[in-house]
Amino acid sequence: MADSYTPGIAAHRLEAEQIALNFADLHPPLDAHEAAVAADRCYFCYDAPCVTACPTAIDIPLFIRQISTGQSDEAGRTILGQNVLGGMCARVCPTEDLCEGACVREAAEGKPVEIGRLQRHATDTLMARQDHPFGRAPETGHRVAVVGAGPAGLACAHRLAMRGHAVTLYDAKDKPGGLNEFGIAAYKSTDGFAQAEVDWLLQIGGIALEPGRALGRDLTLDGLTAEFDAVFLGVGLAGVNALEAAGTDRDGVQDAVGFIAALRQADDLSALPVGRNVVVIGGGMTAIDAAVQSRLLGAETVTVAYRRGRGRMGASRYEQDLATSSGVRILENAQPRAILGNGAVQQIELEYTADDGTGLKGTGETLRLPADQVFKAIGQTLTLAAGLEADGAKIRVDARGRTSAPRVWAGGDCTPGDDLTVVAVAQGRDAAEDIHAELTGAARAVTGARIGDAART
Repeated sequence: MADSYTPGIAAHRLEAEQIALNFADLHPPLDAHEAAVAADRCYFCYDAPCVTACPTAIDIPLFIRQISTGQSDEAGRTILGQNVLGGMCARVCPTEDLCEGACVREAAEGKPVEIGRLQRHATDTLMARQDHPFGRAPETGHRVAVVGAGPAGLACAHRLAMRGHAVTLYDAKDKPGGLNEFGIAAYKSTDGFAQAEVDWLLQIGGIALEPGRALGRDLTLDGLTAEFDAVFLGVGLAGVNALEAAGTDRDGVQDAVGFIAALRQADDLSALPVGRNVVVIGGGMTAIDAAVQSRLLGAETVTVAYRRGRGRMGASRYEQDLATSSGVRILENAQPRAILGNGAVQQIELEYTADDGTGLKGTGETLRLPADQVFKAIGQTLTLAAGLEADGAKIRVDARGRTSAPRVWAGGDCTPGDDLTVVAVAQGRDAAEDIHAELTGAARAVTGARIGDAART
């Protein structure tokens, strides 16, 4: 190796015009005519498998019929009544594994109804009216703290406010949105949609936002339960797992989560530094998002190294194919052994793996790849607040979202289950209904039950 080495991480690898083209909307919105044509393909199944596949139980045949009859506003109401973040979910949900994967058209023809794009059309149409479609019930006098302004916390806060409770919404960051604002690929949510959706959601009133306040730093669980009638935790996963390989302290080794967050908050993407040769360690959505966006910023080679086979990757097959079509190499059955360089990263040594039936093991066979930037995307961790029981690395909850601590509920990525925006929304919404029932003695809502007409304006 050379005595000195200048890292190959640099800005302005591509012109601003090319960057803008690369980060354009992944799935452009349907216009009214396109939406009508797409809606016409729906069979409006009575026992619709797409509804069963939706974690928020949106009545998909109903909203598609509403679009087909020229009632896109009503379609938006149908969606948002079940999933108040339906606009973002339309953009980021793995529909190929959920509603569209279950579509009868997919089984019969290999081409499902475009449910995700139809959902975006309906929610965008309604939100463009700039008036909130849901009103608040009379004030109950109860106060609830919601910690974490990500999808679970936002969904919980909105439903509680709709039920007439006063909500204080805390978040560790300086702006709300959580994963939707800081953790997804920029080409999936363009034109500041994440913040626009939060602003729209807060129009219901009754929600006081307190940014820059974190549990364990500025807030304690004991303090919150003493001040509020109930507490909901939607704190996500703030920590990052350590990479078990030599040389992880070298310059150029970064957390993929931080890279994606910086990219989402950048005013000028062309000025964001990226390596010439990038290696991403991991197999989930964060790994894929970091890899694809590195390519879009101008990295010449990008490799995703995953310790198991592609069938075991957390990222969906659609996302894997999106990565490879963007020029990303997916190297399966390879785990990091050492990161090499003279102060900064120059190479990464990987070891091939195999599972002989007794667990994953290194084979001893290695390869080296040039790398001036290495992203760690091997999962995140949670620091458990005092008084809460753990379920593995997450907060233990029951079917209603109740934790082991009295008057404390939780949902989203900090609890067991799939780490998906739509799942977090369902958990936050359903916990809010249980909180409402507990505080008021109201009949306990069935999980996933639709809001009543009385809750609408």
